[in-house]
Amino acid sequence: MKLTGINAIITGASQGLGLEIARHFVQEGAGIALCARDKGRLADAAAGLRKLARPGQIIFAAPCDVSNPSDVTSFCAAAVAALGTVRVLVNNAGVYGPKGPIEAVEWEAWKQALEINLYGVVLPCRALIPHFKAQGGGKIINLSGGGATSPLPFISAYAASKAAVVRFTETLAGELRDHHIDVNAVAPGALNTRMLDEILEAGPKVVGESFHRKALKQKEGGGASLDLGSKLCVFLASAESDRITGKLISAVWDPWKDLPARRGKLGDSDIYTLRRIVPEDRGEKWS
Repeated sequence: MKLTGINAIITGASQGLGLEIARHFVQEGAGIALCARDKGRLADAAAGLRKLARPGQIIFAAPCDVSNPSDVTSFCAAAVAALGTVRVLVNNAGVYGPKGPIEAVEWEAWKQALEINLYGVVLPCRALIPHFKAQGGGKIINLSGGGATSPLPFISAYAASKAAVVRFTETLAGELRDHHIDVNAVAPGALNTRMLDEILEAGPKVVGESFHRKALKQKEGGGASLDLGSKLCVFLASAESDRITGKLISAVWDPWKDLPARRGKLGDSDIYTLRRIVPEDRGEKWS
């Protein structure tokens, strides 16, 4: 029960990883407010979560488009009113966006992907940071992904937006450090969710032969565990991770359970951050 007495907001929580994170939070004792655009799926998700809740645990749900400033402001205000206080924000909502060569994809769809994936992180942060500051601290967890750390040809909106989320995370962590608000990004691994199905449906001619083969292999192999990514989010939401901030942490590859013992070395280091590689980093001397 690592989150007993803690209330959290989770975006994009009607299905997939967002719903699994919500389940873990409820099972760990948290009260939660969840949002998504699909009212039907959101209602079903909330009903299922209420069955897991213990007496006193609040499960609040309301539809919200995280790319819409007025929607976000209204939802966050309603969530705080329903929960009383909010200690944790999990920005999970995201989309792949259009797939194909940048010169051929629909421009409005490309922009919309940026609005959901990037603005959908920034807007909830803007809405809740004053609340976190007023209560003396908080936790912000931003879901990133493979698009942040390596190129994704033919899925440029997703790749660009997720890289932006990580740099925003690092920047915001610096802004909020003195306010005891920890801000981190999570790379949950290659998940077998609806987003993988989108890649398979698009086909190799749209997303590229290599990426499509990789997606097929992932589908057959089962992909990364939703449970693992959710447990990392629980860790980052709990007091156990206090003062770990400004990092991009992989649920699959990083020894995140051991990070509390390494706070001193993490500190202001560039471990688990995005940085430019120079020739000297690869044993070359060009200057």
